[in-house]
Amino acid sequence: MDPPECQKPSVRTSKKRNSEEDLQLATANKRAVLDEITNSLIFSSNQCSLSDQEMTDKHLDEEKLPEGRSVDCSKKSGSASSIYNQLRLMEMELHMKVLPNIGKAHNGHSSVTFPRFREILVDWLIDVAEEYKLVSDTLYLTVSHIDRYLSWHAVDRNKLQLLGVCCMLIASKYEEINPPHVEDFCYITDNAYTIEQALNMERDVRKFLTFEGAPTTKNFLRIFTQVSLENWNAPDLEFEFLSSYLAELSLLDHRFVQFLPSKIAASAIFLSRMTIKPQNHPWCLALQHCSGYRPSQLKECILAIHDLQLNRKKSSLLALRDKYKQHKFMCVAELSSPPEIPAHYFEDIDQQSFNRFLRT
Repeated sequence: MDPPECQKPSVRTSKKRNSEEDLQLATANKRAVLDEITNSLIFSSNQCSLSDQEMTDKHLDEEKLPEGRSVDCSKKSGSASSIYNQLRLMEMELHMKVLPNIGKAHNGHSSVTFPRFREILVDWLIDVAEEYKLVSDTLYLTVSHIDRYLSWHAVDRNKLQLLGVCCMLIASKYEEINPPHVEDFCYITDNAYTIEQALNMERDVRKFLTFEGAPTTKNFLRIFTQVSLENWNAPDLEFEFLSSYLAELSLLDHRFVQFLPSKIAASAIFLSRMTIKPQNHPWCLALQHCSGYRPSQLKECILAIHDLQLNRKKSSLLALRDKYKQHKFMCVAELSSPPEIPAHYFEDIDQQSFNRFLRT
């Protein structure tokens, strides 16, 4: 049975603050909020079984760093490599907690509508982040909190928006210099929830997260972008904006919860390089050494992001695309990518084969 038709919600224009912490909100028309979605959706809570854990361990074994050596992030110091290795370990530990419940946070008829409602929520939160001029780290952390919470808790559809803004409230306290207040987030939902409801949800989410942080795709994207630019002659800003755009596209699709943030970041770098210079091999030894990923290991994730880039599903949710069509982001959402990725780009790179490729 097809999911019910859902309308794209938008951000309500928020009041400007009268204090020195004024976020100078952009003006916007007053629009609908998520409460217009009338069909109910319930996410059911599940426990991790032994077989699930075994599957997780098997999956993570495939993601382990190359055996016998630490990651060499280009010309970075030993401390930088150590930090990167620690980030990889942290993301794997979190993945072991979330992965067993992927696909279990909903059941029955709700499994059909879950991806759509999650996509609508994240698309709306992208608008909220733009409205409050939040940094992209806040958006990534918000979605991470949402997915972590939904992997273990039942949340009714009419509380889904509340969960979203509360996760953004928590994330903004970590990432922003002047984070929005709880009153701002209640207001932007058209006061669909009281301050007390928001504070209760925030406490519930914080208790579940146990103040345990985790690296996001953005953390790895910064590392890989720097390495890529050191080993590639291309416009810096255009490449950085395009990589950010492709990585943020992954936030919309629930399927990307199965991928480690480092893999998503590496795949976004791969696809950005291919989009800007399609005639050149999009991967190199420096990136392979730094990330620990071979092209063949990234293939599934790259193809998934490529589908989103080409909008092959004809999604009507355009907040992110509209954001990156702006001149301040060099209109990277309008860049065309080859419809197909050459198969040999996914072949593993070694020094000899890479040198042969450069000579051709």
